[in-house]
Amino acid sequence: MAAGDTPNRGALFRIEAVGENAGNVAWLFGTIHVGASSFYPLEPKITAALDNAAVLALEVDPLGSQEEIARAVRDFGMYPAGRGPAAADLPAAYRPRLDRLLRQYDVPPASVAPMKPWMLASLLTVREFERQGYQTELAVESWLSQRARSRKQKIVELESVHAQMSLFGRMTTADQALFLQETIDAIEDKEQASDARAIASAWATADQAALDRIAAKTAGDTTFSGRFVSRVLLDERNPLLADGIAKLLAREKLSVAAIGVLHLVGKNSVPELLRQRGLRVERVY
Repeated sequence: MAAGDTPNRGALFRIEAVGENAGNVAWLFGTIHVGASSFYPLEPKITAALDNAAVLALEVDPLGSQEEIARAVRDFGMYPAGRGPAAADLPAAYRPRLDRLLRQYDVPPASVAPMKPWMLASLLTVREFERQGYQTELAVESWLSQRARSRKQKIVELESVHAQMSLFGRMTTADQALFLQETIDAIEDKEQASDARAIASAWATADQAALDRIAAKTAGDTTFSGRFVSRVLLDERNPLLADGIAKLLAREKLSVAAIGVLHLVGKNSVPELLRQRGLRVERVY
């Protein structure tokens, strides 16, 4: 495929500082946390911005400290020794349903026995994306990090994996079990597969209308897991992400920030929060 034929992906915003730091520019790119080889290379605007930037900012760097990632998983995603498996915290009717899904995804039960319910739910979600043809190893953040590393560019993290996983760790065991139950329901009802295809397709084609529909559906989801995603994973984190990007913009002439695309759309999105700070915000696509 010729460079000029490379389609837009996700969402891209140009953020420009005003006042004291006028002229400083940050390109804000929306990612998804899985990928496919057909996604790459990304289109020339974002690759040129990345190649010319002094800094790449990510939520967390997936190629960063594996020790830190393992520690966060241990602290927030795993039962203390002697506890588990997650099935023990589920209502009895859900246990054979979980067993069927583990078999369907070729996941040995012993390998997930130490996992808390929220982490097992996350694993099932990832496996459903994989069934749809997407892989975590080809995640957009990983591709961006590899490209920046190959050019010896600085990579900064807007959050930490510890902070991200601690949000799930705040849930009670009962709430985590409900989170897992609703994940099982969504997979069995084919809703999970439909949602996976919808967000991957919307991202792959930079479909603004489709992304807006996904944001509206997410905001209107009244299930426990839906409210957790909307209120905790998006609304609670967006001001912190916006603050990190504003600080990056204040100190760097040219930077790229890449965060999950659902942080860039809908009410109280990161671009809207940056606009409210008086910064110039332009949606490129």
